[in-house]
Amino acid sequence: MSDYAVFLRGVNVGGVTIKSADLRQTMAGLPVTNVKTLLASGNVVCSSDLGLAELKSAAEQALRTRFGYEAWVVVLDADAIARIVAECPFPADDPTTHTYITLFSDPAVLTELVTFAGSINEPVHALGTVAAAWQSPKGQTLESPLNAFTNKARFKSATTTRNIRTMQKVLAAFKR
Repeated sequence: MSDYAVFLRGVNVGGVTIKSADLRQTMAGLPVTNVKTLLASGNVVCSSDLGLAELKSAAEQALRTRFGYEAWVVVLDADAIARIVAECPFPADDPTTHTYITLFSDPAVLTELVTFAGSINEPVHALGTVAAAWQSPKGQTLESPLNAFTNKARFKSATTTRNIRTMQKVLAAFKR
């Protein structure tokens, strides 16, 4: 049995609202155990005998059925989360910037982001094949070209972004 984090894309923004209790109940209906939700932004930790791709497919289908929206998730195992948090080169507590981690279910999209960032001289650090770290000045995230890039419609099925502090909380949830 493996420990996983399931990150929902676009939850509690843009009109898609899912209460943590409803999300927990929906996920508990899958072949998973130890289901915990974190924060109100679509973060779930659980354990399962399913593989990454199987859990992604099952979670997306369950969310679509229960909540009636085009659900997309990124699923990572606990070891990947630990590596992402450990390898992030940016601080979590800089008072002038936000540090973000964009998560990918398709490594080709990660490559596209890194290439795009290089073309506009924005520092992006690939964290393996499943994540990239980047920063934005506080109060300017929505105007960030990297945010705009990852929010393109063609990337909806393969990406979601979290603040580094959220990733730290997800990692800590595995240890409880």
